[in-house]
Amino acid sequence: MDEDVLAEVGPRLKRLRKARGATLGALAEATGISVSTLSRLESGGRRPSLELLLPIARAHQVPLDELVGAPPVGDPRVRTEPVTRGDRTMLPLTRRPGGLQAYKLVIRPGNPDREQRTHEGYEWLYVLNGRLRLRLERHDVVLEPGEAAEFDTRVPHWFGPADDRPVEILSLFGPQGERMHTRARPRARDAGQEP
Repeated sequence: MDEDVLAEVGPRLKRLRKARGATLGALAEATGISVSTLSRLESGGRRPSLELLLPIARAHQVPLDELVGAPPVGDPRVRTEPVTRGDRTMLPLTRRPGGLQAYKLVIRPGNPDREQRTHEGYEWLYVLNGRLRLRLERHDVVLEPGEAAEFDTRVPHWFGPADDRPVEILSLFGPQGERMHTRARPRARDAGQEP
C-alpha cells in the first residue's frame, strides 16, 4: 500500500468505529484482534495488514475499500467512435491492439459487391437484429436474430443483409488459431436458400 494511503487508514478506522458507537473492547470481541492492536492501528502505531483489516471490515459490514480509502472505480463504459466504410458501420468494442477483437456492425443493404474474399484469421458472428446472409465457399445460409456462425476466414466468404433491411451483428475476430468455440448449425430450411 502507498504510504499516504496507509497514514489515513488509522484515522478512518477510528471514525468508522465511533460512528457505529462501538468500543475498542466490543470490536476486539467481534474480530478476535486484541484491544492494544486495535488501538495502535487507529493511532498509526501499527501498520495495517490484510489479516487485520479483513476481520474489521467484516465486523463493521463494509467493503475493504472503505477502510483503506481506495479511489472510486473509473467509468466502465467503452467510448469508441464508429467507423463507416461503404455499407458497413463498425463500432470497435475492444481497445487493445492485436489479439481477439470485438465489433458491433450495422450493415445496410444496397451494396451489389458480393464477391467472396479471404484473409488470415477466424471470425465468429452473432445476429442481434435483422437477417444475415452468409456465403461461405459453397454454403449459402441465412441467420436470424440469436443465431451465430464461426468460420476460418481463409475460406472464401461474404456476409451482409439477407433482405432489404439493415442487419446488426456482433463480430469477434482473431488471428488464425484463436477460435471462439461456439458453433451454430444452419437449419435445414436455410441450407442453400437464396433470399
